[in-house]
Amino acid sequence: MSEIGLRTRMLVKDAMSSPVVTTDEDATTDKIAKIMDENNLGCVIVTNRDGKPLGIITERDLVIRVLAKNLQPDMVKAKDIMTTPLATIEPDATITEAARRMSRLDIRRLGVIYKGDLVGLVSNKDILGIMPELIEIIQEKSRIENATASEDVEEETPLSGYCDRCGVYSENLKDKNGQFLCEDCRIEIESEK
Repeated sequence: MSEIGLRTRMLVKDAMSSPVVTTDEDATTDKIAKIMDENNLGCVIVTNRDGKPLGIITERDLVIRVLAKNLQPDMVKAKDIMTTPLATIEPDATITEAARRMSRLDIRRLGVIYKGDLVGLVSNKDILGIMPELIEIIQEKSRIENATASEDVEEETPLSGYCDRCGVYSENLKDKNGQFLCEDCRIEIESEK
């Protein structure tokens, strides 16, 4: 496949969301909720003063760690409720690797880190969004491989059925000039030539 310019593996960088919305570790949870609402997000990445990712806050974190405990959102800081450390992956890792890591860690999102910097975020939703493309790639690869394999096969597999020439049932029918012929009829045609 690579010789005809098709890449058979889908990479994290093909599915990730970028740029990532971040917040400071000292931001209050009411401001974080507002950022999530304004940007239609399910999470934000928490960074330190140098912009390095420390952790992640999801909608679930807000519900379980703030609302369920009846805490005042304007009094709780990001660093107090974030999930840390941020689970990460490289942009050139395969989607399969990302899905396995999410499954193993029982999480839904991975930060994408390139040379120490946060460059994106990949979620299980992103992976599900490209599944139709992956299925099409697999189907196309299979079609190409089957076409190549059928070109390599000179002897066709015999079929079962009734001979188009004599009408006798045979388990050894083969296509000869558009007709399915039994072995006896094929021999007759060859001897007539």
